[in-house]
Amino acid sequence: MSAEWRPVRQSRTHELVLERIEERVLAGELKAGDRLPPERELAPVLGVSRSALREALRVLETIGVLVAQAGRGPDAGARIVRNPDDALGRLLRLHFALGSYSLQDVLEARVVLERSSFEAAAEHAPASDLDEAEALLARMQEPGVGVDDFNDLDTRFHVAIARSSGNQLTSTLTSAVRESVRPLILRALETAEDWPATAGALNAEHAELLRLVRAGKGAKAADLVEAHIRGFHGTLVDEKPQADEADEAGEADDADRAGDADRAGDAAEAGDAAGPAREG
Repeated sequence: MSAEWRPVRQSRTHELVLERIEERVLAGELKAGDRLPPERELAPVLGVSRSALREALRVLETIGVLVAQAGRGPDAGARIVRNPDDALGRLLRLHFALGSYSLQDVLEARVVLERSSFEAAAEHAPASDLDEAEALLARMQEPGVGVDDFNDLDTRFHVAIARSSGNQLTSTLTSAVRESVRPLILRALETAEDWPATAGALNAEHAELLRLVRAGKGAKAADLVEAHIRGFHGTLVDEKPQADEADEAGEADDADRAGDADRAGDAAEAGDAAGPAREG
């Protein structure tokens, strides 16, 4: 009788290092602000090479839970941090670019998140957070503000409201979702036929949103922010099917032309074959 075989676990070394660090974080042995031992000490304790350890640390830095400071001194080395906004935004932006999520997916996610955050902000947002949003709006309303600066301030305005809602996860997800389409929104703003009019219309909606939040009118703020998102972001969604239809129409025309060429070729071959028969 043959012996029972069990699968051999396969994993790259840096993934095992990540597992060990994650175990200590989950166990509460590593917390935000804690420093990891120097590479020369940590690598032999884990039984891995320093190159494998560095690869694991780079992954942790990318996902926003570690910052590595090169050099010597008290600030040198790797430190555990909490910085999810940039990491999630980068990750979501890449997956959006790769086609993991559609524009429609992002639109609906924004609507759900921002309806929730504006309604919650109207209920219990600290005045200081709303003052920050007011300052961002004032900068967006300055004459001559450029498209790039406006897009950045617009993102920060929506994230500031989400943060004021008191739900940190909602704030982080709002930031990540908005960041994922930042380049697309920027291109749309840059191609606006009348940029001052576009900026004025968007700012009027921003000002009304902030007024409703300050007045504690959460339901109305939620309805308006949905209309605000669908109004501009929605045009981006509407443009994509049209572009896809144009591509499909072009492919169909190419196929028709190819079919015509094939039929013409077949007819020519038939004529050549019939010619000798008639001559005979």
